[in-house]
Amino acid sequence: MKFPYGISDFDALITEKYHYVDRTDRIPLLEEAGKQLLFLRPRRFGKSLLLSMLENYYDLNQADRFEQLFGGLAIGKNPTAEHNRYCVLKWDFSGVSPQGDGEEIKRNLYRYLNLRISAFSNYYRETLPDAVQIDPQDALASFQSLLNAVQQTGYSLYLLIDEYDNFANELMMGHRATEESRYQAISSGEGCMKALFKTVKAAAGGQGLGRVFITGVSPVAMSDLTSAYNVAKNIW
Repeated sequence: MKFPYGISDFDALITEKYHYVDRTDRIPLLEEAGKQLLFLRPRRFGKSLLLSMLENYYDLNQADRFEQLFGGLAIGKNPTAEHNRYCVLKWDFSGVSPQGDGEEIKRNLYRYLNLRISAFSNYYRETLPDAVQIDPQDALASFQSLLNAVQQTGYSLYLLIDEYDNFANELMMGHRATEESRYQAISSGEGCMKALFKTVKAAAGGQGLGRVFITGVSPVAMSDLTSAYNVAKNIW
């Protein structure tokens, strides 16, 4: 028996026959819980693997591999109607650098988002009728272009956000005035994090974003973003 220590790639875990503790029977419960979910747990709890599993389950490009990936699991015997019915976009905010002032952090965030949006466009190029327009200066405009393209396909977007509070927590843990001011710069007013989650909230209100699943460690950052994103249900 091979144990998947440190492996958070569901596809690799299943195809390479690592031991997997099957929790896929919870998928119907997640769908019933709501369309915008927040899942907070300590580090090393398996959140990234959970998101990877959901990514493979809902990704329309993985439809022809459903039996291979899920046939031996609980959900494979009784799948929900939504399996393989979404374009899936995944963001992992542990990949965003917290270095620099508020403007530099914004550039770091936008650079990361644009890279993920570009990868999404390439991955779904056979499905999307129009190319996604990448704005190097404004990743929120790039995201809106992505939504417009997805809406024309007849599918919806499923947005997965892993470690939403990662770089924000690094700023909060500094305990110095400079870190506190940088944290406030991204999370308050028109800060980049607040602006991003306002855009996500608007997109889920009929602009093509069908579901959102967010993981993190702490509720603090989300609490500070409440006015921008007060629609997520915290599941325990």
